[in-house]
Amino acid sequence: MHAIWWGLATAVCWAAATLCSSRAARVLGQWSTVAWVMFVGLVLVVPLVVLDVGGSGPPVTGTGGVSARTWGLLLVVGLGNVLGLVAAYAAFRVGKVGVVSPVVAAEGAVAAVIAALFGDSVELVVAILLATIVAGVVVAAVAPDPAPVEHERPVRAVLLAVTAAVIFGFGLFANGRIQGAVPAAWIVLSARVVGVVGVTAPLALTRRLRLSREALPYVLAAGLVEVLGTFTFTFGARESTAVTAVVASQYAPLAAVLAFLLFRERLGRLQVVGVGLIVVGVTALSAVGG
Repeated sequence: MHAIWWGLATAVCWAAATLCSSRAARVLGQWSTVAWVMFVGLVLVVPLVVLDVGGSGPPVTGTGGVSARTWGLLLVVGLGNVLGLVAAYAAFRVGKVGVVSPVVAAEGAVAAVIAALFGDSVELVVAILLATIVAGVVVAAVAPDPAPVEHERPVRAVLLAVTAAVIFGFGLFANGRIQGAVPAAWIVLSARVVGVVGVTAPLALTRRLRLSREALPYVLAAGLVEVLGTFTFTFGARESTAVTAVVASQYAPLAAVLAFLLFRERLGRLQVVGVGLIVVGVTALSAVGG
């Protein structure tokens, strides 16, 4: 039962992060949005790593037993998270939340494909679910939009969302290979360090880091709920990875509904069909994968 509540908390956090970052990206652009979200996250996560919040592993001073391979995988996790967010935020600038977020949520399907390429066996049901997700992506991309938003480019948005899902998928694959080897907080920290060093600092040094009064609450909230969502998922997965993953994956349709209620982003019938195929495929794949 606790896994359900942790999964629900994760879905709410990730849906909120999606909505906030989509608004910020349209004001600041994807690079500055990522820079600020990562900076806020770093400020929040560093104390948690030092204090080992949640008892997720050895303290930060116990780095002697971490292998070079694990450090390399942590770097992949960080790069996957940061570059995936850049692509996702770029998609939000030219597409609707209701279309982009379900495609990005297919990152788990991408991780399953990558695992298969590295030798993991893939059951027939998984292959069918992957095909369902692909079909949903195609339908969502080509479906007519009855109520386009400003600067909307649906096909480009879906292509960027697919790119984000692929990049996130590599990060998830690396994440799965280091579970238990390092504290959970380190995994959260890796993306924030990569983001601040690779994006925030260079933009600040070249005076290209943008921030406005309109975007400030969005980047603060996005940075906070991104971190909270990662921890709530970790806590839920300790009880049941399958249950937590299935419930958490509902952040995409939740974000779509909230985008309609808050931003009046309406989808056409075929777009809804495509999004529905993706959501069903991702949800079922989360259950099978757990």
